Amino acid sequence: MGKGGTNASEAGKAGGESRVALVRRARRINRELAEVYPYAHPELDFDNPFELVIATVLSAQTTDLRVNQTTPALFAKYPTPEDLAAADPEEVEEILRPTGFFRAKTKAVIGLSKALVEQFGGEVPGRLEDLVKLPGVGRKTAFVVLGNAFGRPGITVDTHFQRLVRRWKWTDETEPDKIEAAVAALFPKGDWTDLSHHVVWHGRRMCHARKPACGVCPIAPLCPAYGEGETDPEKAKKLLKYEKGGFPGQRLKPPQAYLDAGGRPAPPLGV
Repeated sequence: MGKGGTNASEAGKAGGESRVALVRRARRINRELAEVYPYAHPELDFDNPFELVIATVLSAQTTDLRVNQTTPALFAKYPTPEDLAAADPEEVEEILRPTGFFRAKTKAVIGLSKALVEQFGGEVPGRLEDLVKLPGVGRKTAFVVLGNAFGRPGITVDTHFQRLVRRWKWTDETEPDKIEAAVAALFPKGDWTDLSHHVVWHGRRMCHARKPACGVCPIAPLCPAYGEGETDPEKAKKLLKYEKGGFPGQRLKPPQAYLDAGGRPAPPLGV
């Protein structure tokens, strides 16, 4: 494994890897991650596009787990855009308090709901150009909704995605829009949504920001950054999170495929 990491590191140095080699390596990494996380899915609980867009807005600067523990009460009381648009802000604030920045988030989700009612007849639009017009919805949120609620391919560039694709030397770009374009050019469009899940899941479970679990990483031979984290397999194993570390995941209502693979649902709020 160490030898493979060294070879990849040499290949990944500036100017040392051809475009063709980069494309092959990137696609192989995605194939390897697909085998490690065959059950990868969006980690926000949702039953429809409205719930997903609201949950995604709420996930800013907090965990998906905290959002999933909070949204059942929100959607029980305000199941439609019309309901949330007409909500008492103080009552919404009280529900959203656990997610942090609850006043700003309350203003955002009520404003978003009003825009859905006034501009789109209470329906979440299924086009990028319409979604990004909604208050609080940028390209990242739009692609989450398009890919997971409408089945339309998109790359979701969150903090995990940015960190990993730069670690893997897929791109040196630092701006999310430029990272999105650079990575999109390496893959067929049909791979974009699942690719996003694979990369984000790997970042959350194994390839952490401060201490990657290099010693148990399945793509170590392909990674230019191998060795930045813990290389001892036993020590690395202790760094694994969520189901990889034997703990619950982030969704209270995960897909059956995740449960079949040994994943455990997250606990409700307060448990």
